[in-house]
Amino acid sequence: MCGIVGIVGHTPVNQQIYDALTVLQHRGQDAAGIMTCHDGELFLRKQTGLVRDVFQHRHMLALKGNIGIGHVRYPTAGYDTSSEAQPFFVNSPYGICLGHNGNLTNAAELAEVLIRDDRRHLNTGSDSEVLLNVLASELSRAGTPRASAGDIFAALSSVYKRCRGGFAVVAIIVGHGLIGFRDPNGIRPLIIGRRDSSQGSEYMLASESVALDMLGFKLLRDVAPGEAVFIDEQGRFHAQQCAPAGVHAPCIFEYVYFARPDSIIDNISVHKARLRMGDLLAEKIRRIWPDHDIDVVIPIPDTSRTAAVQVAQLLGIKYREGFVKNRYIGRTFIMPGHEQRAKSVRSKLNVIDLEFRGKNVLLIDDSIVRGTTSAQIIDLAREAGARRVYFASAAPPVRYPNVYGIDMPAASELVAADRSEEEVARLIGADKLIYQDLEDMVRACQHHDSEIHEFDTSCFSGNYVTGDISRDYLMRLQEERSDQAKALRRQTHKGGLRAIRAV
Repeated sequence: MCGIVGIVGHTPVNQQIYDALTVLQHRGQDAAGIMTCHDGELFLRKQTGLVRDVFQHRHMLALKGNIGIGHVRYPTAGYDTSSEAQPFFVNSPYGICLGHNGNLTNAAELAEVLIRDDRRHLNTGSDSEVLLNVLASELSRAGTPRASAGDIFAALSSVYKRCRGGFAVVAIIVGHGLIGFRDPNGIRPLIIGRRDSSQGSEYMLASESVALDMLGFKLLRDVAPGEAVFIDEQGRFHAQQCAPAGVHAPCIFEYVYFARPDSIIDNISVHKARLRMGDLLAEKIRRIWPDHDIDVVIPIPDTSRTAAVQVAQLLGIKYREGFVKNRYIGRTFIMPGHEQRAKSVRSKLNVIDLEFRGKNVLLIDDSIVRGTTSAQIIDLAREAGARRVYFASAAPPVRYPNVYGIDMPAASELVAADRSEEEVARLIGADKLIYQDLEDMVRACQHHDSEIHEFDTSCFSGNYVTGDISRDYLMRLQEERSDQAKALRRQTHKGGLRAIRAV
């Protein structure tokens, strides 16, 4: 899961893109990059690290131009190095730079064809670079010194025919403008904003509406599944359906965990979806455990707070903050290895002992993925003197790999895979474990104004909306993207230079 942003303005966009990336930082903490364009010249700064660390004053001064794109990276494939930081760039045709959120499920096949038939070079193991080169190959077929909007949309129609998976993309075509497009199922989010001034309209594309809000852009709408938009350098907006829309099924994990609560995605408030998750989780607890002995409800910060407040209110139990979070520690869920995730939990959270001592505590989390963090948090609660520790998840058991851009590729690393709730409870050390029902989670995310009737729930249900995921593919994915495989790649990568050295 990554964060992307693109702006076409009447004034320099470097600071605006930087500001947008800071509020999208939760979507990726591995690397950040900005590329801008001025008078046909591109300016790039990208590196591993947080936004605030990657961009210094001298870098910002060099990022000239009224059009640009930005990216924060959360690695699911390739190497965890600066060579994988985005945006990526190719110089032909015209010059194209691209930022991508998601995952191409046929990246390996595409890479083979690109190298063999299209005679294109791939410098990294990233599917984003594959996508960029597919776009470049198709756009080169226009064969004109300058591509029209029709040429661009025709090229994108061909991209859709070749690429499968979940993806949202922003890209600059030098001398032309900014394009954005979204996969045919709308799995990955992409939102359009506009800001009007005396100089005319300015447009912005972003992964979440919160980025638009903080820059004063009005949310127009979401890019539709299979739709592409093109904003030329004069600020004229063009849109076209470039692929038949499939079943519109946005990733439900956006509402469970990834997106900020103050964002609206596909006309669904993330905050309200989490409120309803809490309501329905409380209803289940009352239904299956009417004689519970819970003394206090404590959330695991931050994303579970909204649901936890509702659970406490509906059960008539005290709500307390029992954990203090160090906000300068990265998310354990998106850290690249088991050891780093495990080590970071105690440095990330500290307990307020008096909220636990002698009490039966119900801990609420948004989800349980690998179970490592949950087990250590339960240990912290017991060390603080809790008599019993119960655990509830606002999401159902995560039993299947995610193939559309979330780092859950190996079923063997998912604590609930092939285990019952009782077995998971024993494994993480909980006295009782309660999961949200899948139907209730989906119901919590639905809203009558959104016109969204289905969601991508593949990591919970095993149903992959693109219809192209085989057992062989999942086995290959597990081999390529398990913690062990990533550690081996990082070690191997140290021995050789694969990236173009940054200057």
